[in-house]
Amino acid sequence: MAVDIETRTINEEKIGAFLGRVVGDLGATASSALVVIGDKLGLYKAMWGAGPITPAELARRTGTSERYINDWLVNQAASGYVEYNSETDRYVLPEEHAVALTDETSPFYVGGGFQVITSAMKSEPKITDAIRTGGGLLWGDHDHGLFEGTERFFRPGYSANLASSWIPALDGVLEKLQTGATVADVGCGHGASTIILAQAFPNSRFFGFDNHAPSIERAREAANQAGVADRVIFEVASSTDYPGNDYDLIAYFDCLHDMGDPVTAVKYASNTIAPDGTVLIVEPMAGETVEGNLNPVGRIYSAASVLICTPNGMASGGKGLGTISTEVQTREVFLQGGFTRFRRATETPFNRVFEARP
Repeated sequence: MAVDIETRTINEEKIGAFLGRVVGDLGATASSALVVIGDKLGLYKAMWGAGPITPAELARRTGTSERYINDWLVNQAASGYVEYNSETDRYVLPEEHAVALTDETSPFYVGGGFQVITSAMKSEPKITDAIRTGGGLLWGDHDHGLFEGTERFFRPGYSANLASSWIPALDGVLEKLQTGATVADVGCGHGASTIILAQAFPNSRFFGFDNHAPSIERAREAANQAGVADRVIFEVASSTDYPGNDYDLIAYFDCLHDMGDPVTAVKYASNTIAPDGTVLIVEPMAGETVEGNLNPVGRIYSAASVLICTPNGMASGGKGLGTISTEVQTREVFLQGGFTRFRRATETPFNRVFEARP
């Protein structure tokens, strides 16, 4: 059977530019694993403050194989993470890069993000099948590194903004927490957000709920280590069955968009919140249109939506909002859930912070 083949004219300059982008993306994808390796083996920490260093010196400092370290350093220099001096054949980690790669207390810290991405990518076969069938994948069925990486990714931003700017942006909440309030942190994960609040507001009591038992165990350990276990209680519970009522503040930190049925969760919150209570909703920074997500942040969050958040919503019996849900969609969830007031209280380059009131 004869087949007509359409003759296409290809713009060589355009395809060359595209292939250049592809090569860059392949290099970035492969190098993500090397950043995680550098984090786990303490390679960046060993370079910080060491000055110009050779592969042999770095290997000795970290008890690792020089053969691997040589190529790891070449990759890091090609990536622009470390700098190479051809005259001395030595590498150096710039101070600014060191802060971002090693200081987990800094708002500039990025190490957790690489752990999130590489952990999520291990589930690619399951996600591919979910996309084909319309199924899903629960958070708990991902590689365990996803949970640790998520905590490490979000904690620096919470530490830098939660008590100092996000809480003050809510109407009357700062004063309540200072005097003594009761707070529910729903979907608390490892409890970083709960513990940060407890440290900032010693007169208030905090309850962290999550349906993932290993995360609650880790949260309890963290509370003990932080010295706030007397004011923080962590329990295994879902967003629609956690105990208690008359909460002055209910918080959803980067989790509402993962839920299979966020409207039902919000309806439950409307029945457990105090009459003059507040809901704090922290969501990823997303645009209100497709064009609003066509940027580096939107690229990351849309990928996370496909790999992590939307699959959890689908596996939980719904469709979920997904990581790039709009403010309009989030507002509609709260209006349907029984709240009458909803507004964007503040934002950062990576987060939108909303307030809802009964």
